[in-house]
Amino acid sequence: MGLTAKDMSDMGRLAHLAMNPREDASREEIYLAIASLYRVQGTSLNNRERELMREILRRLTRDVEMAIRIALAERLADDTSAPHDLILLLVDDTIEVARPLILRSPLLTEKDALRLIAEAGTGHQEAIAGRPHIGIPVTDALVRCESESVLVALVRNATARISETAYQTLVERSRALTGLQEPLISRADLPVELANSMCAWVSDALKIHIANNYGIAPKRVDVALAEAMDTLGHAAPGPQDPPADSAQKLIDKLAVSGQLKAGFLMRVLSQGQIDLFDLAFSRLLHIDVTRFRQAFYTQGVSQVALACRAAGIDKSVFATVFNLSRQARSEAASLGRADMEEAELVFCRFTRAAALEEMQSFRIH
Repeated sequence: MGLTAKDMSDMGRLAHLAMNPREDASREEIYLAIASLYRVQGTSLNNRERELMREILRRLTRDVEMAIRIALAERLADDTSAPHDLILLLVDDTIEVARPLILRSPLLTEKDALRLIAEAGTGHQEAIAGRPHIGIPVTDALVRCESESVLVALVRNATARISETAYQTLVERSRALTGLQEPLISRADLPVELANSMCAWVSDALKIHIANNYGIAPKRVDVALAEAMDTLGHAAPGPQDPPADSAQKLIDKLAVSGQLKAGFLMRVLSQGQIDLFDLAFSRLLHIDVTRFRQAFYTQGVSQVALACRAAGIDKSVFATVFNLSRQARSEAASLGRADMEEAELVFCRFTRAAALEEMQSFRIH
């Protein structure tokens, strides 16, 4: 059944107004009236009537304020009975209009999403990447997009189903696209072997995250460290007092060549090489290792935070440094909320230079 005679009369009047810019009528009112009529009568329209309504709305779109179109899209985003082609008309609008429908409309199909990925711009692709519960055909198509922002949006979508093949592509692309690295290794469903392979190019902090969360053999975390261990003759993992001469020589060599940095501390700590860690840390702070060990291991959370601040270790990995350094010495490692707040206060109060000065003033008791 099509429209009633009254509906046809109303639509004819609206169509006439829409097509004639000289008429004294609000384009916004006409747009909303046609959309409302389409929404209510959608199931009873014949093909000719539906096409007429779509054409009127298409013609009006460029003259109707975006706020009006966004409001309509928001109203239809959760509507399960709206005409599918009205949803598609709005989805093909600018991303500001399309976004609520792409993210929420239950009427948007997998086929619709695939068409948008192929034909629409980056904004639409990003919105699809963030749509809840997208399946493998859609995620496979998204992985082929060139934009890093689209790939990051996909990887951050915890409900997206990603195939192993797509993961392989994403991991390989993360070599060049550093913004992909952190969200990738944060996914619970990233295959372990692929996480393992990322150790070849991610930052030191991310290597530690991988080692702690994916059960990866320590030797895979950093090939360079394995080479250093060969130089040291595979020193015992526990701390020595004083540390081995070979360890001290390595630290001296790195310091002279300018390669002794906070990143090295994170690498050796992740391997449990506590002597190298202590020697390198104390060298960065310009204090002897005995003084460093007393300050770092016996004076509490604030002193550890102060040392990290002085060495240029970011506060985001403070908890990792604290826990791993204690575990390497077979000590209990437990940070509560109050401990983290205490550490946060240190990072906020001290500049790196001020923290370094404070560490250098520490005296053994």
